[in-house]
Amino acid sequence: MSPVPESATASPNRSVATDHTSEELSPAERAYRAIRDRLVMLEVRRGAPVNEEQLGQSLGAGRTPVREALKRPQYERLISTCPRRGTFATEVDITDLAHISGVRQELEPLAAAQAARRATATDRATSTALREELENPGSRRYAAAELMRLGLQVHRAVYATTHNLYLEDALVRHDRLATRICCLSVDRLSDMAGDVEEHGPLIEAIVTGDSDRAAQFARGHVAGFERAIREAI
Repeated sequence: MSPVPESATASPNRSVATDHTSEELSPAERAYRAIRDRLVMLEVRRGAPVNEEQLGQSLGAGRTPVREALKRPQYERLISTCPRRGTFATEVDITDLAHISGVRQELEPLAAAQAARRATATDRATSTALREELENPGSRRYAAAELMRLGLQVHRAVYATTHNLYLEDALVRHDRLATRICCLSVDRLSDMAGDVEEHGPLIEAIVTGDSDRAAQFARGHVAGFERAIREAI
């Protein structure tokens, strides 16, 4: 199984998904987000060593920010450290899909319903803009990686709209792990554009405050994602 083709990967300065924040980022936070995105999209190969010096050079960051940045991906199960051996990108085990999907099946509908109930005017404006970008993505000839990034943007927006940092944190972590599994079989997924388009009704339900329909769409999306991955492998 192959990762996202190099031709479809993000540029070094582009984040996988827009973070809902406008604050000035510290060097360590900028390094963390760049490293996180490379790990999520398998731009750093699974099982490959993670070299602080090389990362610092490629990111234009000092050793201290990079070292600080690498603490969080370990907690997020994106890297692992072996005594006397070094730090490595974690393997991606397709058998984890059932466990990850089980968590998402419980939490994604909860998050969607909360987002529909708690969305502010700013949240609704952000969601509406995403909804417009989702209009017929297949006709825009997005690369597979671009479609995944668009999907991640929608997920991140939904999670942020819950205004529940604990729920958001749990879902973001599991969404990243699910995306890594998706990257393994992205070249065999039959309808990536259609999968992304499914987010449209979810966003509409959130914007209109329909919590029941939002939860229903979220539940169906998670089930469809797992089914598509299993068919691809």
